[in-house]
Amino acid sequence: MLLKLISAPWPWYVAGPIIGLTVPLLLLLGNRPFGISSSLRHICAACFPGKVPFFAYEWKKEIWNLFFAAGIVIGGFIAAHLLADPAPVQISPKLQTALGEFGISDHNNLLPSQLFNWPALLTIRGFILIIVGGFLVGFGTRYAGGCTSGHSIFGLSTLQWPSLVATCCFMAGGFIMSNLVLPFILSLS
Repeated sequence: MLLKLISAPWPWYVAGPIIGLTVPLLLLLGNRPFGISSSLRHICAACFPGKVPFFAYEWKKEIWNLFFAAGIVIGGFIAAHLLADPAPVQISPKLQTALGEFGISDHNNLLPSQLFNWPALLTIRGFILIIVGGFLVGFGTRYAGGCTSGHSIFGLSTLQWPSLVATCCFMAGGFIMSNLVLPFILSLS
């Protein structure tokens, strides 16, 4: 029964409050902000202790964040290998038709293998989606001073104005990307 409970998707009214309660829990347990993008900075500061001012800080005070990030990676591994549903991913017929217009017909995984694999990386479409997209996510996270989870979950719940601005920009960027830019990228070969 426990395996069935943790392997099935949880409804928003259960998962949402659990995510939301992490904010006061982290604040009560040590006045720690929630977010994942700072983990890369902590890893770089730990592994490359050079004279770069951006990495010159006491990263050991933030080691809890590295354990948090490791937990996400371990949890993802467990979910993908031990709790995965072998059935194909279910998407709406309208989305299947729309993706089919771009030659995407594999819906067996969360990410279409026709877009996200090593051979796809050597195409213009794959290069833009994987390399350019990854760079823009990293740049945007640094430029915004945090990621979507840090701003939208922690920042908004602590009433921070920059987090409201960043979250509005994240949403606007997502709408523009998915409705205007992504169809153009998918039409490339």
